[in-house]
Amino acid sequence: MAGFDDILSSLPMDQLAAQLGVDEATARQAASTALPALLGGLQANAADPQGAASLQQAIGQHGDDLFGERIDLGRVDTRDGEKISSHIFGGNQEQVVHALGGAGGGLGGDLMKRLLPMLAPIVLSYLAKQMQGRAGGPGGGATLPTSGGQRDAGAPGSLQDLLGEVLGGAAGGAAQTGGKSAGGGSIITDILGGLLGGGRR
Repeated sequence: MAGFDDILSSLPMDQLAAQLGVDEATARQAASTALPALLGGLQANAADPQGAASLQQAIGQHGDDLFGERIDLGRVDTRDGEKISSHIFGGNQEQVVHALGGAGGGLGGDLMKRLLPMLAPIVLSYLAKQMQGRAGGPGGGATLPTSGGQRDAGAPGSLQDLLGEVLGGAAGGAAQTGGKSAGGGSIITDILGGLLGGGRR
């Protein structure tokens, strides 16, 4: 699954650049840096049963059609995105923003602070779409199942698998965009280090 590439290629870089007040190359580099951090933070939360349950509920609430072939950033609720980012990173959010701002050629914490709330709802919408597809259910805001079963979208194992697959494409996607430190592994391990903890609700 080229999940990271799917998300990155669907972002309208012209709109994103305009909202951030930067050129398109900088917007792409910033997105390539921020996306692995968001996905890594989600994976860290999903590693804990309480965090996984909270994440499943959040994904279920984003089973909309926000994520498509080309995303309309005008439909993104950044206030919702701020809440999502806060839940993902918890009390470490400012440290994460600062760490990301220093990555990828020194993009700056202010840019990352504005970017994360734009990307967070898109990531959850993407995950909801993927999990609904795995469950064989219809889209459009369906609540994810939480009972057992091999193909159960709500099972923590499948959630972890999905996040792992999406993050697996992060390094390759970053390489294609020329990111110096935007690979999933380097962002999550080298830059964020132990900041990401699991189990937040």
